[in-house]
Amino acid sequence: MVCAPSLIPRKPGERVKTDQRDAIKLTRLLRAGDLTAVHVPTVEDEAFRDLARAWARARDDLKCARQQLKAFLLSHGVRYTGSANWGPAHRRWISAFSFDSHWQDVAFAEYRRAIEDHLARCERLETALREAVQQWRFYPAVLALQAMRGIQFTTAVGLLSELGDLTRFAHPRQLMAWVGVTPTEHSSGSKRRQGSISKTGNSYARKLLVESAWNYRHAAKVSPEIQRRQEGLPKAIVDRAWDAQLRLCRRFRKLVARGKNTNVAVIAVARELAAFVWDIGRLGMACAIPTPQASA
Repeated sequence: MVCAPSLIPRKPGERVKTDQRDAIKLTRLLRAGDLTAVHVPTVEDEAFRDLARAWARARDDLKCARQQLKAFLLSHGVRYTGSANWGPAHRRWISAFSFDSHWQDVAFAEYRRAIEDHLARCERLETALREAVQQWRFYPAVLALQAMRGIQFTTAVGLLSELGDLTRFAHPRQLMAWVGVTPTEHSSGSKRRQGSISKTGNSYARKLLVESAWNYRHAAKVSPEIQRRQEGLPKAIVDRAWDAQLRLCRRFRKLVARGKNTNVAVIAVARELAAFVWDIGRLGMACAIPTPQASA
């Protein structure tokens, strides 16, 4: 049993620390149930998580490089007339634009080259990620999570690489608390005071959940992209994903109609989305989802 050192109870007046005292203290705390166990991932899971995190860092670096290029252009009063969303038209305009000054043009070329380097790095890591995930033991859960709205391949891989084995959570509320989307509370007697979310646990998994929750602000429907991702999945997973979409879309509309802020409503949807991730992920591991290796 591996315990979290930061969560071991300690008396304020303890000034003497020896191995014998520590052994007696740990034995008493273990018998009283005051020690918090830490999940230890396997060597394979940790290696795959490193690959997934490397891809996430590469994507963040690409975003930062694009922001630097936009800031450079804005500082010189250069604005794109269309939608600067890095689409084909926007990229063609950037490649054709040039400054009158040679020095500024050299700096502009370096910004563009940095974006191209980060983009190539993201493509290499994503290709490696798609090849490695087929050999991962949680690959059926990755396929199952993609049946949900707002959870594509990269989101499903990022969530499962950070969450690990979903069976270690006995109840979805434990997953909600671990991700940090449950509200803080300071209640006493008949008074109940709840504050903002705790933001404990894994911040990257919480970020992915919130980003996925934004997709449920629209009406429930099965787009061609979602239908493509659901091909070959068991009917139980597809039906559960549709139930999740109906409930979460209705939940968002009700909260907004009650006057709740949009960000508050999205966080509430993200909290319930964590429960559906727990359910569908476990269902995907339990069901026999055909993989490319098995079909071959």
